[in-house]
Amino acid sequence: MIRILAVDDDIHMLNFVATELRQTGYEVVEATSGEEALQLLESETMDLAVVDVMMPGMNGFELTRIVRTEYDLPVILLTARHHIEDKERGFLAGSDDYLVKPFEAKELLYRVKAILRRYNHPEDDLLIVGSLTIDLKSYEVRSINGILFIPLKEFELLALLASKPRQVLSRDLIIESVWGIDFQGDEQTVSVHIKRLRQRLERFSPDVHIVTVRGVGYKLEVSG
Repeated sequence: MIRILAVDDDIHMLNFVATELRQTGYEVVEATSGEEALQLLESETMDLAVVDVMMPGMNGFELTRIVRTEYDLPVILLTARHHIEDKERGFLAGSDDYLVKPFEAKELLYRVKAILRRYNHPEDDLLIVGSLTIDLKSYEVRSINGILFIPLKEFELLALLASKPRQVLSRDLIIESVWGIDFQGDEQTVSVHIKRLRQRLERFSPDVHIVTVRGVGYKLEVSG
């Protein structure tokens, strides 16, 4: 799973960024200062950092320089200031992108996904079923209608079905693959997630269908 380091001394902004990233399927590690972020990087592996500029002690520019130099991580800087000088300082420090507060969650997610595509080359890990493209590295689901953002378990369920098109997968296999063998819920959980996925696909990629095989399980099929 892709791990993102979120760094901001404003706890409300930190919670907002972390929540949006987690809902999209990323693992997020939080830090409230540049110093704490560097301590985390000494012991944990990250794929990207989202860093606030205006922090007490070590500011975002200083942290970015260290992160890029010592850990070679891509960085998105967050700031409340519109000054072009700040943008120049950010890019000179090595940041890959720059977002001015306040910003929409979708804008942050688009920037994150674009940078991860640039660094990770996820085209090597694509599942293509009909008009649907499932990117296993960036956790994107794409069609001619754009990009679909879905919760992690729904993504894993869709990816599992797409990895074996036209093959019927039992509910037990789905539960074990997506939720794990220690899952304490019941089969209704699968039904709920299947229902949600169907509703999304009807609007987003209508040629791709999840078919119920009664008494057995589910399979993914393409019409037309």
